[in-house]
Amino acid sequence: MSCTVGNSYIVKSGDTLFIIAQQQLGDGNRWREIKKTDGTPYTDADAANLQVGQEICIPNGSTPPPPTGNGFASIVSRQSYEAMFPNRNGLYTYDGLVAATQKYPSFCNEGSDVQRKREAAAFLANIAHETTGGWDAAPGGRYAWGLHFIEEQKPQGIYCDSSNSTYPCKPGKSYHGRGPIQLSWNYNYGQVGQALGLDLLSNPDLVKSDSAIAFQTALWFWMTPQQPKPSCHAVMTGKWTPSGDDASKGRAPGFGMTINIINGGLECGMGTPPAVTDRVGFYNHFTQLLGVNAGDNLYCDRMGPYR
Repeated sequence: MSCTVGNSYIVKSGDTLFIIAQQQLGDGNRWREIKKTDGTPYTDADAANLQVGQEICIPNGSTPPPPTGNGFASIVSRQSYEAMFPNRNGLYTYDGLVAATQKYPSFCNEGSDVQRKREAAAFLANIAHETTGGWDAAPGGRYAWGLHFIEEQKPQGIYCDSSNSTYPCKPGKSYHGRGPIQLSWNYNYGQVGQALGLDLLSNPDLVKSDSAIAFQTALWFWMTPQQPKPSCHAVMTGKWTPSGDDASKGRAPGFGMTINIINGGLECGMGTPPAVTDRVGFYNHFTQLLGVNAGDNLYCDRMGPYR
């Protein structure tokens, strides 16, 4: 069956509906506009079981809804960014981050003014924790040291999953944590590189040498749902509604849910480990600087992690 509406597209290896929407429609969050050949929409379950060689239908001439805000730069000024990260590494420039956000126009650009500010604070808090060089007695305090490290300190191996044939490791390359989200493992470098049009499998050091690329990898993770997980963006902008299974496991909108998405297996459903305390501390610090309350569900101790 051919497409009844829109343009035909054949799914390739490594494609997801989000990646296809990013490449074909300019915004990965428009993936729900993609239809089956009979014109019916894809469910979350369908999206998780996309097959190579499958025909899908890309909308023809559709336009995204107008943004409700003016983007990240209108929320976090250069001066605010410098106050948030006084000890940042030179890789993490304000201009690099603002340039990276142009790749993801929905970031900090959907929902209410409060939701947009909370999303900015939540994103910055998580990348601050992932790269922190701070401690309680550090000069300026614990929360003055986000974005300090550009790569994992003392990595445990080269993080190569040799069983992954879609994104095979390149000889002599290590896929340890790099950049603001500490991107790790060959399959993640492969997915992000494909979405950004870069060969990060062959050149993973781009993530620690190019500011815009470094931040793009973090934004890719933030904006891209990884079934059955929603995207952090959807959680912070009110676009995610917990399923019955989510509700039964205590998963609810709020900053704590972003922790569950990023590292729930090690940090959620188990009391409150130091890593969570650190993430929440950064979030509270940044929401105060942005003049917005932190909202509900800051912790994930009562949330079941994803398996």
